Amino acid sequence: MYSDKVMDHFMNPRNVGKIEDANGIGEVGNSKCGDIMKIYLKVENNIIEDIKFQTFGCGAAIATSSIATEMVKGKTIDEALKLTNKAVVDALGGLPSNKVHCSVLAEQALKAAIEDYKKNNQREAVSG
Repeated sequence: MYSDKVMDHFMNPRNVGKIEDANGIGEVGNSKCGDIMKIYLKVENNIIEDIKFQTFGCGAAIATSSIATEMVKGKTIDEALKLTNKAVVDALGGLPSNKVHCSVLAEQALKAAIEDYKKNNQREAVSG
């Protein structure tokens, strides 16, 4: 059912946790569907220096969060915004069709965190 890569990222997720001084945070999903993803960014000079996630959900939700964070760590904000759910699915070697929505959540959580970073950055530029 799941590829070896999905199982690896589920059993040994990368970048799990919270960044206390994150300058971008994105949260998507809801408790009714059962999958909630929260992504924390630490951006310096337009580069994602650190990224962590906290996901409540199934194995596919955890695996997509894990690989998405790996795929954008060290990238610029613009490069990270190009990440698609299809790229996440491909990097995992595929997902069952009823679990593809997890990759969409990973993409949305990342983009929400970037939007939050941009809003926070605008405020700092105005007040600075």
